[in-house]
Amino acid sequence: MTTYRWPRACGLLLHPTSLPGPDGIGTLDGHLEQWLDFLAAAGQTYWQILPLVPTGYGDSPYAGLSAFAGNPLLIPSETLVELGLVARQRLHERPPFSEQSVDYGAVITWKQRLLAEAFERFVAAAPDAWRADFEAFCAAEADWLTDYALFRALKDAHGGRAWHTWPPELRDRKPAALEAARRNLSTAVASHQFQQWLFFRQWQRTREACHRRGIRIIGDAPIFVAYDSADVWANRELFKLDAEGRPTHVAGVPPDYFSATGQLWGNPLYRWQRMADDGFGWWLARMRHLFRLVDVVRLDHFRGFAACWTIPADAPTAATGRWVKTPGRKLFTAMRRAFGVLPIIAEDLGVITPDVVALRDAFGFPGMRVLQFAFGGDPNNQDLPHNYVPNAVVYTGTHDNDTTVGWYASRPGVGSTRDAEGIERERAFCRAYLNTNGAEIHWDFIRAAYASVAHTAIVPMQDVLGLGSEGRMNLPASERGNWSWRCRREDFTASAAKRLRELASLYGRLPGSSVSD
Repeated sequence: MTTYRWPRACGLLLHPTSLPGPDGIGTLDGHLEQWLDFLAAAGQTYWQILPLVPTGYGDSPYAGLSAFAGNPLLIPSETLVELGLVARQRLHERPPFSEQSVDYGAVITWKQRLLAEAFERFVAAAPDAWRADFEAFCAAEADWLTDYALFRALKDAHGGRAWHTWPPELRDRKPAALEAARRNLSTAVASHQFQQWLFFRQWQRTREACHRRGIRIIGDAPIFVAYDSADVWANRELFKLDAEGRPTHVAGVPPDYFSATGQLWGNPLYRWQRMADDGFGWWLARMRHLFRLVDVVRLDHFRGFAACWTIPADAPTAATGRWVKTPGRKLFTAMRRAFGVLPIIAEDLGVITPDVVALRDAFGFPGMRVLQFAFGGDPNNQDLPHNYVPNAVVYTGTHDNDTTVGWYASRPGVGSTRDAEGIERERAFCRAYLNTNGAEIHWDFIRAAYASVAHTAIVPMQDVLGLGSEGRMNLPASERGNWSWRCRREDFTASAAKRLRELASLYGRLPGSSVSD
């Protein structure tokens, strides 16, 4: 079996929404170029991002309105002006957005007005070449775009309500009702197609800018999709739903580090046998699409490909679930036949059983190690660097963790289930293990990750900056205040890049240094 050859390398984790810029949210604009220059100067090989999808409830990229579509909020307003689709004076009317966090409600309102104006100008005066390119895009992406654009138009027409509350003939996708909707909402459908054309046009330029600098993009594929999504509405037969389209069972995880009652995610579960019967066509289409956007894919909740924690839809918490086996081996075999080499990282965190390890190793996928999980006191803990294997990706922390400085300053019951004694015990063990007084704990973590035998080391940008909990991106099992953190334009400093590059050089992680077996 041919496996992906991983270089000994390092990278930084920063979602595009966290970039600086004037639009109230990070976009794919000139500040992105500044970020890519910082990555290159810092000797980084990878830029890791979260899912690029349009977000729904809670603004989470892990609860997207589609597994295929891109987030139009990432389209820069400046690009709309440069294309002649929006008058420059409109940018002078931009609200006074915060530079430190995303106010999604305000950003969505303003950006959607601009995009609507851009679409009107496109319809009225677009050059023939643009129209031809747009039509070619719609034809090439029709397998997902047709349903997505209609789903968004219908959702808008129904006040944003979830699809299962729509009139039964639309909820159940009766052909006559869908045809009537396409006619009546044709302008709204075309507008959403236009936004996707703009996004993927911009993302292609972003990927090219990365590759010019030798930067590879690590993307993210959540195992599950949101219930209120075009994917579920258009493919009800692939999900565990009742006759009215409501989930019978939902996804989550049992009690864990983050929550004493587990995490009740609420995503509908797959009908895996139905997927297997058609050769996993939906999954292959999804991964084929993603591999066109990124160079490496991190498969979120990898253990769900061996067995899923299955929770009755009416359960009050995740504690009452049970493990149900899933056909991950058949799925990855189908992927390997379709794509050959699979540049996949397995997010193998949580309750990991021998079947999960066997599945991961059968396909040669590197697993993840997280330094914040290392210091509970067990010398055999797999997250301690002396227990790593080379085929692994080490993180100081992930988007679900507190920052490293925030972790070190933890208080009982805030962000995890640890008590005061456990927190102090971890801190003491951490100081002893890393031979540090903790004054620069974030750099101690970065050094330990870089020094390890793991072929890849990834660090959230918040840890490079030494931020406390104010820089946390997400708190699992919470519904508000997440996904909003942003960098400042002055954060991409030459001194930080120099320090990262020196560590990358010291530990053989500069681009071109070596290739892992």
